[in-house]
Amino acid sequence: MNLIEELRWRGMIQDMMPGTEDQLKKEMTHAYIGFDPTADSLHIGSLVPILLLVHLQKAGHKPFALVGGATGMVGDPSGKSEERNLLSEEVLRHNQEGVKKQLMQFLDFDPSKPNSAEMVNNYDWFKDISFLHFIRDVGKHITVNYMMSKDSVKKRLESETGMSFTEFTYQLVQGYDFYWLYENKKCKLQMGGSDQWGNIVTGTELIRRKAGGEAFAFTCPLITKADGGKFGKTEKGNVWLDPQKTSPYQFYQFWLNSSDEDALKWIKIFTFLSMQEITAVVNEHNQDPGKRIIQKRLAEEVTRFVHGQNELDKAIETTSKLFSSQNASADSLSIEDLEGMEGVVKSDYSKDKINAKVDVISFLAETTIFPSKGEARKTVQGGGVSINRKKVEDVQMKIDDSLLLHNQYILVQKGKKNYYLVKIS
Repeated sequence: MNLIEELRWRGMIQDMMPGTEDQLKKEMTHAYIGFDPTADSLHIGSLVPILLLVHLQKAGHKPFALVGGATGMVGDPSGKSEERNLLSEEVLRHNQEGVKKQLMQFLDFDPSKPNSAEMVNNYDWFKDISFLHFIRDVGKHITVNYMMSKDSVKKRLESETGMSFTEFTYQLVQGYDFYWLYENKKCKLQMGGSDQWGNIVTGTELIRRKAGGEAFAFTCPLITKADGGKFGKTEKGNVWLDPQKTSPYQFYQFWLNSSDEDALKWIKIFTFLSMQEITAVVNEHNQDPGKRIIQKRLAEEVTRFVHGQNELDKAIETTSKLFSSQNASADSLSIEDLEGMEGVVKSDYSKDKINAKVDVISFLAETTIFPSKGEARKTVQGGGVSINRKKVEDVQMKIDDSLLLHNQYILVQKGKKNYYLVKIS
């Protein structure tokens, strides 16, 4: 199975320029994907382009990861309803380093290999280009009619907010990236999300008109959730690749809690399991869907890929302690269990207030488990709070030292998946 066939059965190809598959069959192809440094960590939405580069390198081709130091200053209008805030050079530099460090986890940068990965930053070639130089040598090759025909531009021009000249020029700037990489790094292929199609083909057009060359492109679908929710979002925000922003336990839980429909789609996209392996997992799952076999395998594979076996083991251990013994008393958890549970939010609370028998609503608000007493009361009344694995049924309940585990801890559960360990001192 060649690269395109592999990606196609996994559901990772949406649009593709004619000749792309033949080019990849013909020779080792240099190809790139751009990463937006608007934060100092990538999130799981970035896993798809990362995986495209990994598949590309495994197939013997040479991957380039472009960190958009220059384009990050401009802002991409694709898929956005309004213009984003522009970042300072200092913030962008910090973000670029974070993104670069993460990408080096997944790709082989060994320079002794002919298809070793390379990292490039478009700020390096844009910093010395003047505005006059750019509009004379690049702008003249692409017509305004061509630029306005792109869906991302049309939607914004028709919206109430409109589009600034800065964002309008984005596709020219990204197109020039492809041209520069074609001329200087022999890149003939650009990949990206389907929302980037217009920007990508502008690059192939610029290569054709300015260099008389031929370049290729394909995009992958934007990942969606079956329930219409935004992929990679939880009530706590983005699911990040940085373990300081999203713990490996929380990362593992995101995949574990996916629906059957999503898990079936995602296990093809986000893992390297073969067609035969996935078929076997699906068959086992279908025999007893309640065991959530697909979700468990998906969560294991992706967490191992991003965080390593050691963090996966810890995430599984914490999950087992928190969820496998829901009917067991919290007294069965040792101090080591409580202190070592990764991904559980920890806080401190005054022993004096426990001695004074604080009411449960004040306790939940003062520990910041809930942002307000009103929200705490509403959730307790709805049966959504447990203390030491026992559901709180009375808003008048008092928190006293009889509830302390090992004389110093209280374990609080909010909803189905959020745990808090309060240390009393």
